[in-house]
Amino acid sequence: MRFLVRDRILGIGDDYWIEDDHGSKVFLVDGKAMRLRDTFELKDTQGRVLIDIHQKMLALRDTMVIERDGQPLARIRRKRLSLLRNHYRVSLVDGTELDVSGKILDREFAVEYDGELLAVISRRWLSVRDTYGVDVVRDDADPALLIAVAVCVVHLAEKDGDD
Repeated sequence: MRFLVRDRILGIGDDYWIEDDHGSKVFLVDGKAMRLRDTFELKDTQGRVLIDIHQKMLALRDTMVIERDGQPLARIRRKRLSLLRNHYRVSLVDGTELDVSGKILDREFAVEYDGELLAVISRRWLSVRDTYGVDVVRDDADPALLIAVAVCVVHLAEKDGDD
């Protein structure tokens, strides 16, 4: 499953569609303006909120929190003690941890679980300017969660000024 994400998605207060590789609208990212913390909602085509994304307010390191149905689902932050600057850890509430690494600001990175590839985020496949693809590799993976992870990691990297 491949999804197309416009870089403009990270503009707080703006709404942007995420399309599948056939050009059909699949998810709407609704950026919430005028909030104390960065906040997004990932909605389906009927306007139902699938995932809430927000910045954790009181944290030593920048952290994004993903919630589903009002319940915590995952926490994303830069991996500590990593030689790679572009390395993030996604801690799911069930204890599972996903690793995100690559060239985040270039939109060339991967999401892995225990060394197994779950998704590849890349601009290489696309000729459309300011667009990147989220290619969900596993059929049993949660596309909404992986898209939310990509949005969070890019947002955190841009705030940190990674390269």
